[in-house]
Parts: sequence; structure tokens; C-alpha cells
Amino acid sequence: MPSMAMTKKSATKVLRHKYYFKKTKTLRLSTFVAIKKPLQLCISVTLNLCKILYNFVPLQLCTLKAKTYLYNMILVTGGTGLVGAHLLLHLIENGENVRAIYRTEKNIEKTKSVFDLYKKAHLFEKINWLEADILDIPSLESAFIDIKQVYHCAAFISFDPKDEEILRKTNIEGTANMVNFAIAKEIEKFCYISSIAALGDIAAHETHITEETDWNPEKPHSDYAISKYGAEMEVWRAHQEGLNVIIVNPGVILGPPKMMDIFNEGSSEIYRKVSKGLPFFTLGSTGFITVDDVVKTSFELMKSEIKNERFTLIADNTIFKDLLNTVADALKVKRPHIHATPFLMNVLWMTDGIFSTLFFRKRSITKATAKASYSKNLYSNEKIKTALRTVFTDIHQYIIDSSKL
Repeated sequence: MPSMAMTKKSATKVLRHKYYFKKTKTLRLSTFVAIKKPLQLCISVTLNLCKILYNFVPLQLCTLKAKTYLYNMILVTGGTGLVGAHLLLHLIENGENVRAIYRTEKNIEKTKSVFDLYKKAHLFEKINWLEADILDIPSLESAFIDIKQVYHCAAFISFDPKDEEILRKTNIEGTANMVNFAIAKEIEKFCYISSIAALGDIAAHETHITEETDWNPEKPHSDYAISKYGAEMEVWRAHQEGLNVIIVNPGVILGPPKMMDIFNEGSSEIYRKVSKGLPFFTLGSTGFITVDDVVKTSFELMKSEIKNERFTLIADNTIFKDLLNTVADALKVKRPHIHATPFLMNVLWMTDGIFSTLFFRKRSITKATAKASYSKNLYSNEKIKTALRTVFTDIHQYIIDSSKL
């Protein structure tokens, strides 16, 4: 089926003979004049047929950069992950037409479980699912048809050194493919969900890591951090080529505890370990944020006039011991009670490395995760609070409240 977005040439021809234009600074089509009855009927039938085939809601005809759109959709990658699933729900609740790509139908059940948990199963049917992969260029051609905005949430998360190749391929090459299509299709705005892992390295005179903190290539970084930083470089490269972009750098993203049976990464792993009686705690700290705040803030940024900016998204800098205690209380299990010192954590990651090699199993703790557990990193969220006057949800209260879902 031909694309529903008219080419510049054909749109100009139709509008010259059939419509009256009042040119405005924003190039919006403001008024129509009556046209002949047969043509009216033809257009009506065509739009109705497209609505049935695509399950779209027709929007007012508008022009953007001299390109005419009949439909405006939002494309979401990573829609079967924690952030992507919540983003799809939020977009639909706000009246947006959404398309999500998936690799296997089994993964779609994860997203459906999220909608079910919030008792919003009826909204799940409004998602336009399309089988595609960010590393499969031909499949992305179909995914970008009639797309206005893109939220790129898809990523591979691992701190295992053995996953270096897949981390770089998925996170860097996959992002490069996405922004290349966004440029070619003249996408209005592109949002990349990055991570605080891609932020810079704090200098001796600094107290908090900000969006302006320099990345020091001489310092050690995890393969995951390097891959997310490399992905951001692709996004900034696309900006230089004319794409309007937004990058958000969330801290550790917390979802409801009940989702630990749905998703494997991030907060779900924390919930699972605590629920099984995790005995150890550390005194390191990092930035945390709820998944609801991530999707709401990203949505507000995409709706705003803000563009070509990067924002750190954290609700608070929290000590791991305090977070683990809150999780244990919410799950009604015993709190972690043994202090894992930096020395003990280093022994644990080296021991785990030996066992994973001998028994061919996946790493449980790596050098990067061990170091992160006792590092005391402080992140600033002043930029986003100034830009949107954002008030973040208290993470401790969120964990307690969401555990009752």
C-alpha cells in the first residue's frame, strides 16, 4: 500500500487546484474552500478505508516543513520493556496514536501484563504492533510509515564483560539506525532514553554530576556505560544533520514490586533479591526515579518547545541500605543486615568471575556492579526542575504504595 503521507509534489498539485491556502508563519493549513462533490466523496471513501486498515484516528490536515501528513503517529521502541510499556500506557491515556515494534510475540505479553496490573487492559488493544528490530533495517522501513515522533527506549542492559559486543551493537548501532531513519523520514522530534551511566565523570572541584560534566575517557567505565555514551553520540550527530532531539538520563528506574515477575532488569532484580532474603547491604549511593516520572517527564519534554537538550532524571540520591530497607518492608521480608564493605564486594566479584568461568554460567556480580555498590555518586536534577518545574515522586513512598497494586 502506498504511504499515506503525500509527497511534496503531489500535495502541491492537489492543493493548487482544490484548496485555498492562507500561508502562515508555521505553514499550517488554516482554511479549506468547498470542492466538487465527486472529489469530496472520493476523499471520504479513501480516508475511511485507511482508517479501517490501519486503525488510525484521522487528524486535521496540516503541513510541517512543506510535508503534508494525513495521520500522526508516535513510534516506540522497547515497548516490551519496563519503560516502554509504561510509556505506551501513558501515551494512549493522553490520546496519542501509537505504534510499538516487537521481536517476538511472547514479549508482547509483558506489556499486556503491565496494562492488566493497572486495570487498563481495554487500552492495550489500541497499540499498533509491528514486528521489527532496530538492527534490521528493512523492517524499520515499515515501522516509520506515518510517524511524527519517536521514543527510542530499546536497549540491551548488562554489566557482564562477555556481553560487550552485543551491548555495542544493540545500543550504538541500533540507535544509529533509528536516527538515520528519523532524518530520512523528517521526523518532528526524537526522544532517546539514555542513562545516568552515560553522564560524565565528576571532577575534584565538583560536588554533583550534571548534564555538563565532562566524560573522561581515561577513567574506567562499564561496557554498558560506554555503549550508552556512544548511542548519545549518534543522537547528537543526527541533531547536527537537522533532527530535533531530546535526551533523558534516568537514574535507577523503579517500577512496582509486583513487576519483578514480568521484567528481569533494573529494579526487578533488586526486588527479587530482597524477596529471597538478600543478607547484604552497602553504603554507596546513586540516583533513583520512578518509572512513572520517567515517562511523564519525557512526554512533557516532547510536547514542549524544548529541543536539542539533555536532562538528568532522578528524584533523589539515595543510599542503597535505605532503599533495600524500604523494599524489604514493602515486601514484608527481613531487612538486609550484613554490611558488605568495599573489600568484601571486590572479593565477591572476583570469586563470581571464577565460578562463572568454571561452570559456564552468567555473572551475578561484576567489577562494575561491585564498584557501583559502594561508590557515592551524587546527581543534580536542577536543570529539569527549572525547565518544567517538575515535582518528583518520593521513591520510598512509591515502593510502599505500588506494592499494594
